[in-house]
Amino acid sequence: MWEHRITINEVKEIRSRVLDYFGVGAIKKIDEIMKNLSGQGVKKIICVTGHGSYKRSGAWDYVSEAFKKYGISYVIYDKVTPNPTADSVDEATKMARDFGAQAVVAIGGGSPIDAGKSVAILMVYKDQDARSLYQLKFNPTKAVPIVAINLTHGTGTEVDRFAVVSIPELNYKPAIAYDCIYPMYAIDDPALMTGLSADQTRYVSIDAINHVVEAATTKAASPYSIMMAKETVRLVATYLPQALSHSEDLTARYYLLYASIIAGISFDNGLLHFTHALEHPLSGVKPELAHGLGLAILLPAVVKQIYPACAEVLAEIFAPIVDGLKGIPAEAERAARGVEKWLYAMGVTSKLADEGFKESDIDRLTDLTMTTPSLDGLLAMAPIRANRQVIRTIYVESMRPLCCS
Repeated sequence: MWEHRITINEVKEIRSRVLDYFGVGAIKKIDEIMKNLSGQGVKKIICVTGHGSYKRSGAWDYVSEAFKKYGISYVIYDKVTPNPTADSVDEATKMARDFGAQAVVAIGGGSPIDAGKSVAILMVYKDQDARSLYQLKFNPTKAVPIVAINLTHGTGTEVDRFAVVSIPELNYKPAIAYDCIYPMYAIDDPALMTGLSADQTRYVSIDAINHVVEAATTKAASPYSIMMAKETVRLVATYLPQALSHSEDLTARYYLLYASIIAGISFDNGLLHFTHALEHPLSGVKPELAHGLGLAILLPAVVKQIYPACAEVLAEIFAPIVDGLKGIPAEAERAARGVEKWLYAMGVTSKLADEGFKESDIDRLTDLTMTTPSLDGLLAMAPIRANRQVIRTIYVESMRPLCCS
């Protein structure tokens, strides 16, 4: 394998629509970023983050020093929770508007970065709020500059144009996708991620796997999204066990983070379909459910449904985790069970019933999948017809293990 030839302490520039500084020590690039923003007249910033990881990770030491060095004043909104809500976005937006902030620095995993992207739009559209944004009542084309300092290796949101925020009273968890919320800069430093728990490590890495399984099999899939899908699965299969055994292994974190970056770029191009469309209602109803866990629960049943339509692609992608697939439609159940077996080997054994869902919830979840704003766009990209029966079947088969039937 070529990976051992790479110097992980050498910060690389990965350019897509975002300039991403990647590698051990990349957080030091915040000095250069703040110098550039200050030179463009940015003197007031809102930091959008969670309760404490921005400090525990060590990121804040570098960020606050750069603010001080370049005379940038700031306010901190540190109340973002997993599966962020419209209310928290509106609170952060009010803080930013009252302060006169000119840019957003989002520090954290997918939740703080997605919340920060949302705030960046609403700082421009002062007559709108988070509910109008996520119910698609207007079409934003502008946002203030965004700097995304990523603290997990899963979502890819630091290099893409997507964001997700929940509307709790409706159990809605819609997604938005606008060019104006590509971050201006991103920082991906694996040294900031060694404190992730074993479960966080599992769930965020499986989020990346789901991104590429979908991006490689949508109607918009291309050789580009498929190529990155194959490499993402290979890297996660190789380095996730290593990170679970040795949480401070920087090489493992480096390649899991690289897998997350290319998975983010893959689905920015190839888009998503069933697994994300069906997971959003799960964590919309139960916000305490980790997004990556919800995806892991659904993945085997989704594979079983879509495999006959894209057997050749999935057989190649799954080669590092499921032995002996030939890429023929008749092996759909074998492929699904193989994926489930790999998830179990990674320590993810929960199914919907284990997370408190009941058979009586399935119709409500199916309704939410079909009515939540934006999810119809994901379903429309699926490689098979995304009708009510297919959606319901995926939920039913995700209640309990496939491998035990």
